[in-house]
Amino acid sequence: MTNWLLLSGIAVVVIGFLLRLNPLPVVAAAALVTGLSAGLDPVAIVSAFGRAFNDNRYVNLIWIVLPVIGLLERYGLQQRAGALIARLRGATAGRLLLAYLIIRQGFAALGLTSIAGHAQTVRPLVAPMAEAAAARERPLLDRDSRDRVRAFAAATDNVGLFFGEDIFVAIGSILLIVGFFAQNGITLAPLQLSLWAIPSAILALLIHGTRLLMLDRRLGGPGGR
Repeated sequence: MTNWLLLSGIAVVVIGFLLRLNPLPVVAAAALVTGLSAGLDPVAIVSAFGRAFNDNRYVNLIWIVLPVIGLLERYGLQQRAGALIARLRGATAGRLLLAYLIIRQGFAALGLTSIAGHAQTVRPLVAPMAEAAAARERPLLDRDSRDRVRAFAAATDNVGLFFGEDIFVAIGSILLIVGFFAQNGITLAPLQLSLWAIPSAILALLIHGTRLLMLDRRLGGPGGR
């Protein structure tokens, strides 16, 4: 019977989700019920929570950063970024995104994949700055054009990260490929795969960079009128 009581936490989760309660307190309550059913005292349960949070603090860090980004957006971060780029002469949406592509791919190649990203960089900074640059060259920028600029901003982050991270020898994708080949009797060093990723990264930079410069023409930027 005691073994069955250990499963009581599952019942708490099911009931909580059926009632459409907030998942965070439901999961916390399920863990508390499970711990008490196992004979743990409340102090030990709280200690287990703290130890789990500490062991996974890098994973949980994003939940601390996101509210900060939300507050910055609420108090005008996007507007200030747009106003800044609007004062820079020669800055266009394509050139701005090309610069971001180079930076994103360069950092990813060094293994710094957490620097920049959609939530912390593209949405609050890069996309508004690209929109402001496009709107300066084309004051009557329609909704479709704004959506296109935002899509290119998101795609630029994806291309830079995807093709840049494989240059770093200790990235998860490289180690996964090495392990897969090892299971099939093919021995490869991570450095070999990283070196072969460089031509792909260069081509991705050139191809997507060309698309970004062509974006200015499509939006009516310099040379596109």
